[in-house]
Amino acid sequence: MLNKQRSKAILALSLPIIGGMMSQNILNLVDAAMVGQLGAPALAAVGLGGFLNYMCVAFLLGLSAGVQAMVSRRMGEGKTEQAAYPLNAALLLILAAALPMTVILYFLSPHLIEWFNPDPLVMEQGTPYLQARFLGLISLAVHFSFRGYWSAIHMTKIYLKALLFAHASNIGISYVLIFGKLGMPALGTYGAGLGTSISITLAVFYYFFCAMKHTRGYGFLTHLPTRATVKQMIKTSVPSSIQQFFFAAGFTVLFWIVGEVGTRELAGANVIINLMLVGILPAMGFGLGGATLVGQALGKKDIDAAQQWGWDTVKLACITAGFLMLPVLIFPDLILSVFLTDQSVIEITRLPLQLAALSLGVECIGIVLFNTINGAGDTTSTMKISFALQWIFFLPLAWFVGPYLGMGLTAIWIGHIVYRLILTWAMVSMWQGRKWSTVEV
Repeated sequence: MLNKQRSKAILALSLPIIGGMMSQNILNLVDAAMVGQLGAPALAAVGLGGFLNYMCVAFLLGLSAGVQAMVSRRMGEGKTEQAAYPLNAALLLILAAALPMTVILYFLSPHLIEWFNPDPLVMEQGTPYLQARFLGLISLAVHFSFRGYWSAIHMTKIYLKALLFAHASNIGISYVLIFGKLGMPALGTYGAGLGTSISITLAVFYYFFCAMKHTRGYGFLTHLPTRATVKQMIKTSVPSSIQQFFFAAGFTVLFWIVGEVGTRELAGANVIINLMLVGILPAMGFGLGGATLVGQALGKKDIDAAQQWGWDTVKLACITAGFLMLPVLIFPDLILSVFLTDQSVIEITRLPLQLAALSLGVECIGIVLFNTINGAGDTTSTMKISFALQWIFFLPLAWFVGPYLGMGLTAIWIGHIVYRLILTWAMVSMWQGRKWSTVEV
């Protein structure tokens, strides 16, 4: 049964995060719909480029988990004047690492695309898209660190407002840049990537303005981070960064595996992932909201309350995912036709999409608990389990049933579903075991 008061607390934190994430997903879907008009190779290239970008910046994105875990713990301990210190440390680390990464990755983009998919059409469309995304690398890293911060201090509405503005702007920017409207040259996939980078940068400017205005009392940019804070940030964030990297790299390898089956299958896989994010992102948002409540309960030394926050969050996430995935399950062709113009691609995408939608209600349990365990600071355990299941179990299986046996996209996606369900079982076992409650941050 849902507890009304506790559900309200979870929703107050999670809904703005979910709104921001859903606006991102809507943006992705709009981009996919626009890029899809350029043909299946362009859609496949954008999907591959997106995961390559995610893989390359994953080490910086892991700082978000460290920021949220440390800030929420300080809030629970009543040390509000030090709450922003972990964010200060994260921004310093991003500044030191992201500038050289941007230059190096920009020039490596053609080789990265060729390595994972040597199809000339995919390379032609994917390289400029990836380069445009790398131009926004610093903004993306800062954006994720701020997301952890806003969640931990119960100011998630700032996150929502920033992304709604940025993403609404990006729809117009991408349309103009992709198709060459208002006197601009038609930039195709480069325009899609550039629009995304610009939109995230707009959000970051707003974050700094709000943090300076509202959270100077929490220590935002008032002090250089101490060596101890930087060390703790690295200790908490590195396992999450490694997990993020291998998770993103795993999806990139998955795109390579699907690409070995065929370009049509790769285009279909890109659409499946974007549609599944409609259900996955709310679960992640609930998990991030629940992580703040778990961290604050641990700061008060109330382990029972922390564990109950996790289960209460799971209930809301599963109900939401089931509601969102029902149209995908019942009307797959109608939804796929928005993104795919080739009927043969729709035919090979339909069944794996329906299976993915059917399983997502259970997968949400694992998604929520994964994020709440990270929020408690136990990023090492989640990293080890995620790596083992994805790289030792799923990816070899995907290659075996796909390119080797020639069983196609449906067989690969069944393997993906099995892997995610096993991960869910592992997260439930970890949550019940309570080892996460003993981690110091």
